[in-house]
Amino acid sequence: MDSRAFLGLEQHGNTAFSLSVVPRLTTSGGFLFGGAGLGAGIAALEAVSQRRCTWATAQYLSYARRDERVDIDVVIAVAGSSVTQARAVCRVGDREVLTVNAALGDRDFDAHGQFVQMPAVVPPDQSKPRMLRTAHANSIMEALDMRFAKGRDMEELDGTPSDGRTIMWVRIKSLVDGVDAAALGILGDFVPMAAGQALGLRAGGNSLDNTIRFATLVPTDWVLLDIQIESVQRGFAHGTIQMFAENGTLLATASQSCIARKWKN
Repeated sequence: MDSRAFLGLEQHGNTAFSLSVVPRLTTSGGFLFGGAGLGAGIAALEAVSQRRCTWATAQYLSYARRDERVDIDVVIAVAGSSVTQARAVCRVGDREVLTVNAALGDRDFDAHGQFVQMPAVVPPDQSKPRMLRTAHANSIMEALDMRFAKGRDMEELDGTPSDGRTIMWVRIKSLVDGVDAAALGILGDFVPMAAGQALGLRAGGNSLDNTIRFATLVPTDWVLLDIQIESVQRGFAHGTIQMFAENGTLLATASQSCIARKWKN
C-alpha cells in the first residue's frame, strides 16, 4: 500500500479528488486527522503539477467528521520553469474545512548540505511503545506504530513539566511502498501530543495549522520525530519537528500551532 491508497484518495478528472473520512484517518474525536488532510492535499498537488513538493502549509478551518466525504480541488496559481505555486481547497459539501498552499518543483544547484544531525537514540526495536488511550480505539493511532526514544507513558504524566522535547519513532503499519511527501505530511502532526508531554499533563490539542518543508527523501521504514515544544501560552501550543530517516538523513521539518486541551479520558 502506498500513501494515496492509505488515504483512500480518488482522482476525478484533471484537478478534482476526494476521500472518505474512514476511521483510520480520524482522531479519537471522530474528525479527520490534520496530518491526513495535509497529506491528501500534498498528494493531490503533486499529481496535478507532476512536480515534487518542496513546501506546503495547511490551515485548518473546520472539521470533517467520520463518514463524510471530502472533495479536493487543486488550483495552479503559477507554473514556472522550475517551480509551481498551487493550492488545494478541501470541502465537505459547501463547507471549506482545509486549505493547503504549496510550492512544488526541483532546481539544478551545484551545492548542498545537511546542517542538523539526528539525535543519538536507541533504534525502534529497543524503544518503548507509546501507550494508547481507550479513546484512541478505531482511529488513526491504531494504524501507526509509535515508539518513544524520549517520552513518558500516561501514568508518568504527573504535572511535572519536561524540557519540552519528545523524540519518537513512527511508521504507518500498512505502508509498504516507502515514505513519500504525503506520508510525511501525515506523520508531521504530533505537536499536540508533544504539548502534553512538555506540560506533563494528559493533554493534547486541535491543530490550527501545519507547515512542512521537504529536504531529501530516502527509503526508510521508520521516521524519527524530534519534537520541540517552544511555548504553551494563552491556551495555544507551538512547536517544531525535525523528521529523520533511520540512516540519519533529514527528510523534512514541520512546524505547528494548536489549541491546547486536556483529555477527558
